[in-house]
Amino acid sequence: MTSDAHQIISRVYEAKTDSHAADELISAYMPFIKSETAKFLNRSPDQSDDELSIAMFAFYEAIKNYSRLRGSFLKFAALQIRNRLIDNYRKEKRNKGQISLDSSDDEKTDLKDTIRDEHNEYEENELREATKQEIAELSAQMQEFGVSMSDVADNSPRQRRTLEICQKAVRYARNNPEILEDFLRTKRVPLAKIAEGADVERKSLERHRRYLVAVLLICTNGYEIMRGHIMQVLKGGEKT
Repeated sequence: MTSDAHQIISRVYEAKTDSHAADELISAYMPFIKSETAKFLNRSPDQSDDELSIAMFAFYEAIKNYSRLRGSFLKFAALQIRNRLIDNYRKEKRNKGQISLDSSDDEKTDLKDTIRDEHNEYEENELREATKQEIAELSAQMQEFGVSMSDVADNSPRQRRTLEICQKAVRYARNNPEILEDFLRTKRVPLAKIAEGADVERKSLERHRRYLVAVLLICTNGYEIMRGHIMQVLKGGEKT
């Protein structure tokens, strides 16, 4: 980790409990906040834009919710900002949808049945782009661990028994942050510790080590979209 990364993490942890430090951090990173807002709006934000205020609050939320286990703070903050802006967009869309969408008495067809919902296409595009970005970031990070996307596909558990073993292993790692910290620090899956703690066969974990690398990274670095999907599989639908 670079000295700049260490510095911002130190400032973030200070800002968690010091409102003055939080204000200073938000002020220092206003160019970053404006840049992330501009990506959403497809234009430079004005000071009067609600989206800019939402992005600032999302950055503050990122400060409060950040952990070193999530990796880069700025990547985590960018994801928080994007998610908040999308949530706001959907809320506004729902509110607008409640106004005058039903037909008048002399019309046979509801207006809501004839209006093309262009916003759905916009949301789908946003989700696709966000997913592509997460995949690209994950792929780049996995390379640091000597693992590729094709390795993960080839190494995924295909039998129910091995999937259940991976479930237990990942659940144990998530519930024991020191395991994840060790994993990120050494760039090696601590198979012996996980096998002992989760009470599973180490040989089974060894056969799926590359798969576990990807899943553990998803669990620790703010890959919200992919984590939601993979946790449904690994935890039998349990909420993340």
